[in-house]
Amino acid sequence: MLAVELKQDSHRTVKDLARQHGVSERTITRDLALMRDQGMQIDADRGRGGGVRLNRNWGVGRLNLDYSEAVDLLISIAVAEQMKSPLFLANLDSVRRQLVASFSPTKRESVDRLRARILVGATASTYVQASVTAPPKRIVQSLHQAFMDLETLEIDYKSEDGAVSRRRIDPHYLLLKYPVWYVVSFDHLRNEPRTFRCDRILNASRTGDVFSLLPKSTFQLSLIWND
Repeated sequence: MLAVELKQDSHRTVKDLARQHGVSERTITRDLALMRDQGMQIDADRGRGGGVRLNRNWGVGRLNLDYSEAVDLLISIAVAEQMKSPLFLANLDSVRRQLVASFSPTKRESVDRLRARILVGATASTYVQASVTAPPKRIVQSLHQAFMDLETLEIDYKSEDGAVSRRRIDPHYLLLKYPVWYVVSFDHLRNEPRTFRCDRILNASRTGDVFSLLPKSTFQLSLIWND
């Protein structure tokens, strides 16, 4: 209700709002602070005749994202930030703050944990870039969900020499060596950490088995090893 009033009226003072709603000015000030934390753009005009208002452009083109979609967008923003591309960084911080503000504290912690599992390394060599292809959507979806849920995957994997093997992996981290994505995993076949190129995964099936996340230090050697 307060947001609607602030958007419809040009200027409303905190005193006027408190009187209208029968609450203290302190309560209105607190509510305005909460609205700002939720990503609403509350403008304040100082001086005689001033007041507060909700920026009329707020809400224009707003998207209704579910949790999974919002997480995907946040992860994409995190990758762009880590790549430090000046062309795309102008408004990313504002977008990220607004998305994070829409989550509950528990979900914010979950998102922070997911973002910490996205690693960005050096750009892939020209040789590697020449051979990379886009993984099929069905494989991306299975890998994506297993990564988010800490779930073991069974995959058919094609190595650089063309040999295909059946693997059971725990997808702990995702590593981007632009434009190539790798899944940093614990490989149950080899009984050790291994890194798999996502576009070489031929099939991926979720198992329903949940694993515990291992620290990044466990995978230091695997980050430079391409199976």
